[in-house]
Amino acid sequence: MRITTITLGVFMSMVLLAIFFAHVVNLLSTSGAPQESNKSSFINVTDSPDHILWFLQISDIHLSNFKDHNRITEFREFCDLTVGAIQPSVVLASGDLTDAKTKDAIGSQQHETEWKYYRDILKETRMKDRTLWLDIRGNHDNFNVAELSSKHNYFTNYSMQGKVHPRSYMYQVKKANAVYTFIGIDACLEPGPKRPFNFIGLLDDVEINEINALIDKTEASPNNYTIYFGHFPTSCIVSTSDDNVRDILGRHKQGLVYVCGHLHKLGGLVPQMYTLQKAGFLELELGDWMDNRVYRLLAIDHGLLSFKDINHRSWPIVLITNPKHALFMNPNRENIEVIKNSTHIRILAFSLATIDFVKVKINKEDWMHCKRVKGPLFVAPWNPQKYLHGLHYIEVYVKDAEGRVHSESQPFSLDGTELSFGILPKLALMTNASLVFKLFFFVILFLTTLPIFVIKYIHFLVSAGRLVKPKPRKSCWFNLFKKIWILSTVDRIFWPIVVYPIYLAVGPWTVGYLVEDHIGAIFAWGIIVHNSYLPGAFTYAYGFLQLLLFHLPLIFILANAVFFRFQEVTLKVGKKQSIRSRICRHLPFTVIFVIQVITAYLFWLAYGTLAFLLGPLRTWSLILAGVLYYHAMRLPEECTRKAAEIWYVPSNTSLNETNEELSPIQKSN
Repeated sequence: MRITTITLGVFMSMVLLAIFFAHVVNLLSTSGAPQESNKSSFINVTDSPDHILWFLQISDIHLSNFKDHNRITEFREFCDLTVGAIQPSVVLASGDLTDAKTKDAIGSQQHETEWKYYRDILKETRMKDRTLWLDIRGNHDNFNVAELSSKHNYFTNYSMQGKVHPRSYMYQVKKANAVYTFIGIDACLEPGPKRPFNFIGLLDDVEINEINALIDKTEASPNNYTIYFGHFPTSCIVSTSDDNVRDILGRHKQGLVYVCGHLHKLGGLVPQMYTLQKAGFLELELGDWMDNRVYRLLAIDHGLLSFKDINHRSWPIVLITNPKHALFMNPNRENIEVIKNSTHIRILAFSLATIDFVKVKINKEDWMHCKRVKGPLFVAPWNPQKYLHGLHYIEVYVKDAEGRVHSESQPFSLDGTELSFGILPKLALMTNASLVFKLFFFVILFLTTLPIFVIKYIHFLVSAGRLVKPKPRKSCWFNLFKKIWILSTVDRIFWPIVVYPIYLAVGPWTVGYLVEDHIGAIFAWGIIVHNSYLPGAFTYAYGFLQLLLFHLPLIFILANAVFFRFQEVTLKVGKKQSIRSRICRHLPFTVIFVIQVITAYLFWLAYGTLAFLLGPLRTWSLILAGVLYYHAMRLPEECTRKAAEIWYVPSNTSLNETNEELSPIQKSN
C-alpha cells in the first residue's frame, strides 16, 4: 500500500507538471488562431515618397530634482536636435515623465518643479509647432495622487495632452491618402499609492469602456493603421472585466503594435524586449531614457511596420522599411505580398549633417548606391523574385557630410520563414505578472506551513504507535527533517511560526497614510484606501519576498536553536561555549534580523510613522522573531518532553544512531 501511495503521488506530480509546462508553452506561443488580416488595400511599393509615416517614442524620462541633472539637459537636446533632425510626424512619450521620488530615493511624492522642467523644455523647443507630441502617464507620474482632480495631479497642468486628455485618448493623423490612429492606454491606479505598491497597472470597467469606445470610434471613421501606446506592458496590466487588455486590443484588426515602457529592460537583463502577441499585434517595450538614454524610431511604409531602438547621440540613423525585418513580420496584420511585388528597397536615413551617400547590398552581392527621393527616404531598385526562398540578409552603409558612418544589417524572408523571439522577452511580455506573483506567494506560503504541519502530524502518528519512527540516517536532509520535527513538538514556537504566514495571506500588513492624507490598509489581496479597492498584484511579490528572505530562514534558524536546546536539556551538556562558538551560533539570526530592521526602516521612509507602528509585515515581525528566538534558546525541560519520547538517545550515543533504550520519560511512565 505504501508503494502504491508513493507511486500515485509521483504520477500525479508528473501529470500536474506536464499540465503546467503545456500551459506555459501554449502561453508563450506566438502563433494564435487565424485572424482576419488587414490586407484590404494592396499598394505597390515603388520609389514614391507617399504612403510612409515615421514617428518617435521616448519612455521613462524620469526628470528629477535630486538625481542626474544630465537627464534634463540631454532631454532638452533630444527635443531640440534629435526631433529637429528626424522631423517625425508624432512623438510618443509613454509615461514616467518625472521621477517623483524623495531626496532619499525611498519615499515618493509629486514635485511640481520636475513637471515644470518637462513643460518648459517642450515650450522652449517649440514642440507644439514642430510635431504632434502625445504624452501619457506612467506609475511615477501617479505616485501619491488620490484622484484626477487632485492638486498633486500635475499631469493635467504641465503635460502636452493632460488638460484635454487626462487618461486614455486617441489622435488621428492624415498623411497623403492614409489615416494613422494613435490610441493612448492609461492604466494608472486610481487612487495612486506611494511606491512600491504602484508597480502594476489596472483597467477598471470605466476605463475599459472608454478604450472600447475609442476603438469603436476608430473603426467607424476612415482609418488605415492603428498604433497603441501606453506605459505598462500588457503583462503588467490587471483588468476587472472578463477580457484582458490583449483581448481588447487584439479585436481591432487594424492595430499593428502596442509600444510601452516601464520595465527598464529588466535592469539590462532583456535589452530587446519584443514579442508578437497571440492576439495578433506586436508588443515592443522600450528601454528607459533615465539611465540608458534610448529612444525609438518607427515607420509605417505601405502598411509594413519597422522600428529601431537608438542610443542618444548616435548618428547617422538607418531604418530599413522594405524589405522588412523577418523577425517582426506579422501575417495577421501585414501582407507579405507587398514585399514580393515591390520594385525598390526603401531606407530612411537621418543625421545632424547632410547624408553624403547610402549604399545597400543583399547577401554577398555587390553594393548598390541608393537614390534620395525626398527628405530622408532613399531607394534602390531590386528584384524580389531572386529571394523567394529562405532567409536572406540586407546590409546598408551610410555616411554623412561630417564623416560619420553607420552600417545596419537585418534578415528578411519572402516565403514566411519565421524567426523566433527570445524566451526572456516572451516571459516578460506574454505572461500575467499578477498571476505569477500570486503563484510565487502561495507556493512559498505552502512551503512555510504545510511541511511543518505534516511533520507535526507524523509525530502524532508515531507517538500513538500508528506509524513507525523513521530510521536515523547520516545525511543533511535527515538532520534538517529531525530538527523541524523537534521544532514542531514545541507548541509555543510552532503555532506562531505557522500562523504568521497564514495571517499575511488574509490580514492587514499595515495601516497608514498610503495616498496623500488618506489612511488605508494594505493586504496581500489588495489595498483599501480613499473609498477604493485596488486588487492585489505587486503585493503578492512583496509578501513572497518577506516569506522567502525572512520567514523561511527564520524557521530553519529556530529549528536549529530548538535542536541545540533539546541537546542541552536531554543530554545535560554542561560544557561552556567559546566566544567563537556563540558568535557562529547567533550569527544567522543576527543577519536576518538586521536585514529586516533595514527593510522596516525603508518602509517607514516610504509610508511614515503610522504605517511603521501598525505594521505586522515589517515591524511586528521583528518583535515576533526576537521573542521566538529568545524562547528557543531558553526552552524549559517540559517543552522538550514530546520530542524526547521519539528522539532521546543516551549521552554516549550519537543522535543519528539507532537508540533501542527508552527515554527517561518513557521509563518514568
